[in-house]
Amino acid sequence: MYVYPKKYEVIVVGGGHAGVEAALASARMGCQVLLLTINADTIGQMSCNPAIGGLAKGHLVREIDAFGGEMGKATDMSGLQFRMLNTKKGPAVWSPRAQCDKKAYQFLLKWTCERQQNLDVKQGETCEILHANGAAFGVETTLGVQFHGRVVVITTGTFLRGLMHVGKDQRPGGRAGEPAAVGLSASLRKVGLDLGRLKTGTPPRLLRRSIDFARTEAQQGDDPVPYFTFWKDDLFHVEQGASSQANDYPSGSILKRIGGQLPCFITYTTDATAKLVRDNIHLSPMYAGSIEGVGPRYCPSVEDKIMRFSDKARHQIFLEPEGIATDEIYVNGLSTCLPFEVQVELVKTVIGCESAEIIRPAYAVEYDYVFPTQLLPTLETKPCSNLFLAGQINGTSGYEEAGAQGIIAGINAARRVADIDLVILRRDQAYIGVLIDDLVTKGTAEPYRMFTSRAEYRLLLRQDNADLRLSELGHEIGLLPVRNYRRFVEKRRMISDEIRRLEQTGPGSDTLAQLLRRPEMTYANLPGKDPALDGEVARQVEIAIKYEGYIGRQQAEVDRFKNLEDKEIPPSFDYSVVPSLRLEARQKLGKIRPVTIGQAGRISGVSPADISILMVWLKRRATNGNTPASGPSLCAKGSKTEPDA
Repeated sequence: MYVYPKKYEVIVVGGGHAGVEAALASARMGCQVLLLTINADTIGQMSCNPAIGGLAKGHLVREIDAFGGEMGKATDMSGLQFRMLNTKKGPAVWSPRAQCDKKAYQFLLKWTCERQQNLDVKQGETCEILHANGAAFGVETTLGVQFHGRVVVITTGTFLRGLMHVGKDQRPGGRAGEPAAVGLSASLRKVGLDLGRLKTGTPPRLLRRSIDFARTEAQQGDDPVPYFTFWKDDLFHVEQGASSQANDYPSGSILKRIGGQLPCFITYTTDATAKLVRDNIHLSPMYAGSIEGVGPRYCPSVEDKIMRFSDKARHQIFLEPEGIATDEIYVNGLSTCLPFEVQVELVKTVIGCESAEIIRPAYAVEYDYVFPTQLLPTLETKPCSNLFLAGQINGTSGYEEAGAQGIIAGINAARRVADIDLVILRRDQAYIGVLIDDLVTKGTAEPYRMFTSRAEYRLLLRQDNADLRLSELGHEIGLLPVRNYRRFVEKRRMISDEIRRLEQTGPGSDTLAQLLRRPEMTYANLPGKDPALDGEVARQVEIAIKYEGYIGRQQAEVDRFKNLEDKEIPPSFDYSVVPSLRLEARQKLGKIRPVTIGQAGRISGVSPADISILMVWLKRRATNGNTPASGPSLCAKGSKTEPDA
């Protein structure tokens, strides 16, 4: 055993999307950080579709960006097609999506980590979490090297005892071509965590020149490009000038290199696809019973589509390029784990792919995860202090959900080092708050995916206003750079000034604001508009005025329930002493140990009557001077045993 001579403040295990955001956040907040990964060549690797964003997921990426994270900028620089989804509906559910160059995205994140001050990148397989007296203090690798630190963040993705399936073939691995992390699951159990098993999958990759795209429908990107980052000056350097932003692409970006966006293509399965799947369903590991893990409900394999939705005559398939320097095409919608020989015939049943050649076969991968109800809302584990978990290890699916957890874990790891309050985002503050609250309060028995329908305050949590919601906090905690914060403050001022001007001026008896509230009116054709106003500012002004009544009602609802979110429950509270609590409620409250009354009310099996009883007892304790009755819900104390503000 060898103890590495440098002691770190934060150790991040895993170099995927959660690990990158966690490591960068902690380092940018001033901590000495180690990013330890099995393979340093695959930092930021996109294991599945090289795409970022999509419905609700785009909200998460913009929130990461508003905080000062990296995912949005990396997407803008490596994207080869950009679209804003759901624009036929209201702005609350608009969501950006980008198809990325897989290797460009990965290399950019690797380069960003390697050049980040305070951050060391090292290759090694972690097999043990070092802990004593209920607190983590480092990790050990399979080479017998120990790295010591004050806080450990685990972001292992699909690598915990990963097992890949193609037909009857099974082999260990976190993704094709890479080994599984074998020993770490046992170490997680040693610190007191219970683990489950999940499954995900990926489709085959095809050779571009073997596909007949003439038989498919081209899908073009949006113009102008709906970039992810709020900090476009970081992409368009000052010397390019403001006018370049509307007519050009960022220097060094994929779009700049190829001079525009690449199309994706839409095609469909056929009757032959369904027949082939049904005839060979007994060869699928999922249906043969050889896969133990539970798969994602909202991203089903082609086997599940055919067997569960037999009334559908066909299923939509997207053919998406993996990059500008490769001829690999990602077959979005054809995820499978059927034997390779069946996959060869399966691909040929898809319209336009009759002669298509497979470069990489599809496969399923099952892996261990930690039941997320064992976490605090700060993403620190309950059994072991100074140990944080983020990403698919917590039961989520997708790069965006992982990155969102990663940045919060990185922020809180740095704040634990500084011994200051840990950040907890509320459900009315961010989709990130909804994501984490769902995980730690309700848990999940299947890969969790974010949807706009999960957010009860989605009119407030739009993708376009993520900076207005989170950038102040990002600057306050020391993550958002001063230059970006100043741009945010100026944007906020411009929005406020323009709304005030429209409310106070106008032709005749109607103010400009009243005119803008008309359904057919937009800011672009408003008489008396400010032609020099920035487009993003104008959009915020229009949404604020048009939806003022709806936004006001939702904010009033937030204020009504905020009282419950502010009422804290002491971590050591004994639910067994509360009479009249139903047995189910007592058991679940004791297991999950909610931080606030609001969180307690969202636990499945805890009724409003249970909450009323609990509030009476908490009030009685407060009256007797035993515990505070309420307080702010944004942050939790740095102490593991005091998760209240």
